[in-house]
Amino acid sequence: MNPVLAEVVRNLRDAVGSDSIMHSILQSKTCHFTQTEDEVIWQLREGIASGKHWYIALLEAIGQWSTSEEVVDGRNYKYLIDGEAFDWLLLVERLCWAVGSMLPINEKETLLFHGKPPLHLTSGEFKKIVGDMKYRQSLNYFYGITAEEALLQAVEDEVRKERRTYGDNNQQKITDEANRRVYGIIQKELFKLFQREKNYHRNCSINLTQLKEFTYWLFKYRLKRSEKARIGSDTEKALKWLKNNGFYSVCGNQ
Repeated sequence: MNPVLAEVVRNLRDAVGSDSIMHSILQSKTCHFTQTEDEVIWQLREGIASGKHWYIALLEAIGQWSTSEEVVDGRNYKYLIDGEAFDWLLLVERLCWAVGSMLPINEKETLLFHGKPPLHLTSGEFKKIVGDMKYRQSLNYFYGITAEEALLQAVEDEVRKERRTYGDNNQQKITDEANRRVYGIIQKELFKLFQREKNYHRNCSINLTQLKEFTYWLFKYRLKRSEKARIGSDTEKALKWLKNNGFYSVCGNQ
């Protein structure tokens, strides 16, 4: 198994029964050691204005951020999925919006749309700036949501290629078969299980945050039911798909 993924799996097992340590850390706005959103944004602006590289200043701001969810101009930003997976690029988007024209457009868009930062940092350097806990929760997000989506896309591509030989391009059939191969049952049935476990009303439409929650739930569902060798091969397939499609990992490496 990929050693980083193995660490993610260990982290998830450690989190079971701990009431999501990361959630309590991010949500605890009354702690004397945390800063308000405005203070973090002010420091980010000051850092960039003083000549610090904007990406380093941004990561430092992420390290200081203490809010797990907020509403800004009517838009909901939920940075922590299921109390475990930290959507650091969503926070990057929020902070980029807050500092506006202070950032170079091309570098900013490459980071937001492809996860590729303007500076190369090792995973150790990235972790040192944002903090160990946020780094580990960012790995949870990368493997549990980004890579999980990529795995399903990769298998859909395989199914689509097989069916193309006899002219069957029905997308729903392709999606159903891909889900059978990855999870053992079709997406509709998986979503019912997810809704039941999360106590979501079945007739409610799903929003982007719930879609991320569903994907993360699928990741954990698959880990519980797969052998270690299968988990490893599926991870390699997902990472290969991401690389071939120009996406980068949590700390900017392909």
